[in-house]
Amino acid sequence: MTDNKRFALVGNPNSGKTSTFNILTGSTQYVGNWPGVTVERKSGKYTKDKSIAIQDLPGIYSLSPFTPEEKVTRDYLLSDDYDVVINIVDATNIERNLYLTTQLIEIGKPVVLALNMTDLLVRNNIFIDTEKLSYALGVPVINISALKNKGFDALIAASKKAITPDVVLSYDERFEATIAEVSGATTIENRFTLIKLFENDAEMIELAKLTPAQAAEVSEIVTIAEKIFLDDRQSIVVNERYQYLTTMVAMVESKTQGVRLNISDKIDSFVTSRIFGLPFFLFVMWAVYYISIQTVGIGGTNWVNDVLFGELVPNFAQKALDFLHIAPIGQGLILDGIVAGVGSVLGFIPQIFVLFICLGILEDSGYMSRVAFVMDRIFRRFGLSGKSFIPMLIATGCGIPGVMASRTIENERDRRITIMVTTFMPCSAKLPVIALVAGALFPNNSLIAPSAYFVGILTIIISGIMLKKTKMLGGSVTPFIMELPNYHLPKWSNVLKYAFDKGLSFIKRAGTIILATTILLWFLQTFDFHLHIVETDKSILADIGRAIMPVFEPLGWTSWQATVSTFTGLLAKETLVSTMGVLYHAKPGAALETAMQSNFTQLSAYTLLLFNLLCAPCFAAIGAIYREMGNAKWTVIAVGFQCGVAYMFSFIVFQLGSVFATGQVGIGAVLAVIALAIGCYFLFRKQTYVGASLKESVNV
Repeated sequence: MTDNKRFALVGNPNSGKTSTFNILTGSTQYVGNWPGVTVERKSGKYTKDKSIAIQDLPGIYSLSPFTPEEKVTRDYLLSDDYDVVINIVDATNIERNLYLTTQLIEIGKPVVLALNMTDLLVRNNIFIDTEKLSYALGVPVINISALKNKGFDALIAASKKAITPDVVLSYDERFEATIAEVSGATTIENRFTLIKLFENDAEMIELAKLTPAQAAEVSEIVTIAEKIFLDDRQSIVVNERYQYLTTMVAMVESKTQGVRLNISDKIDSFVTSRIFGLPFFLFVMWAVYYISIQTVGIGGTNWVNDVLFGELVPNFAQKALDFLHIAPIGQGLILDGIVAGVGSVLGFIPQIFVLFICLGILEDSGYMSRVAFVMDRIFRRFGLSGKSFIPMLIATGCGIPGVMASRTIENERDRRITIMVTTFMPCSAKLPVIALVAGALFPNNSLIAPSAYFVGILTIIISGIMLKKTKMLGGSVTPFIMELPNYHLPKWSNVLKYAFDKGLSFIKRAGTIILATTILLWFLQTFDFHLHIVETDKSILADIGRAIMPVFEPLGWTSWQATVSTFTGLLAKETLVSTMGVLYHAKPGAALETAMQSNFTQLSAYTLLLFNLLCAPCFAAIGAIYREMGNAKWTVIAVGFQCGVAYMFSFIVFQLGSVFATGQVGIGAVLAVIALAIGCYFLFRKQTYVGASLKESVNV
């Protein structure tokens, strides 16, 4: 019987860890060209040997954690829950990646080095001698390519036979003498622990259980070393490691010719430039939404709406129900409730699929990581960090992983701000709302759909500035350092898998949450409070909708159906479309668009889009906000802020838009100007709260 093995995948962010995990386990974990893709430990079984368990740990640059997900990795590596560390190393940035390797070796567990992206070295005329590297580090070194799925059988074979390294990475003699003194003072022999004690790592000091006398002696030893090296203790360790690595890399790495400016550098000189970077990004996102919503995607959506759910499915269902002699009320539930409601949402799958193919191409090619770099320039001018933009990029797929990705931000105030504004980005669930409004009221305007994306970014900037200037969230800007991966042709299997996963998730929601919602809505719009079958205008739902409609009339909504649809959107944003399909008794496609045209002007339809784009996300995302915030108070603050921003923006747009459309100024327009003035005050006022403690900031 084969003994069970536990392999831990460890590496720098964006080194190919998650791609390796997917290949080894057959999983479909999300892969992206930016840090923060993995924020929790993922587990899986090796596809060719189920006795081998694979753990994908969050990316980390060193074992001195700053963020919650980095602490997840270190805590796991200091446990005894694994047998072998598989260290994924980006061969194109080998010296920086090997910094983590030195720490992993010092822990004292078996280590295997997986040298990823070696195929890219050939293009740059660079060669790495893996035999020399293996000898220098005392661990097996295996060449792999996550992009081309090569070298993984050899990697697992080496991992099965891996043993604890017997090579001691020697640093400066004075440093080694100091570490020996620390060992003598504490009787500890583990090299990793000794170096961490030298660094004054609080967690390791606690784990080492030093006596007061031992702690005092270690402190005295380190203080003397700082005077000898003329540097602080953390910098001494960093310098020692890099001096060792610089010497070693010079021995194992060779360049056959002078390194020339590669294609990635040439492209970046344009797409990340101060002049062309932002305009190019805006053009790219306009093209993505134009292709998915109004050109390629619309053909499939029209067929699904008008033919599949407009004729084929209803006709088949009607004949089946007649054949089975189903009562009219049962037929109403199936035809007017389930088919109309669920069909209204499923019709947008072609557009969603095309959208995520486009986004998948941008991500897999390496462009989307440049967007974070470009946006950092803009964010930093307003006191924000580009590091916050990475969760926002992830949120374009789904708000939940976007909120979770905020764990990569070490500054607690910036992390809270990011959580509060991330869901302003249009996720896949909001796409049906965008497509419905754009198709029904703006069929010939190619700017409406992409404007949702740009409005999301603009709202993030504006609200982020306001939050940054408050006492509870004010503070200095978090530094943003990010590695830009090389460009490469997208791997179509990755792109299609990405689009398929997003589409499948959408279909699952349609078969669960949306199905249940449409059944409930059909019941509420069929019966009154006495459970009598009535016309929709006299139903329970109509009474509820009319009761809350005055709240939304200042936004231009004159139908109770719109208010009810917005509230059902809290379950899942796409249920807004299915709700309208049920309440307007409209088949998917042209009939629903006609109903929209009868009940909305272009301006009121846009405020409907704007409000549902910016207001509180679905309940699942609110749950993620609660988990990341850590308490109910901050969750309520976040949701209240999102709803307030959505209402205020929609109110201002409708009221001032009405002035331009009609030339008439009413009380609503006056209030909108006042609201705009108040907003401008909070936006442009001087930031005074820079050094407030987080403890003070929570007590609001």
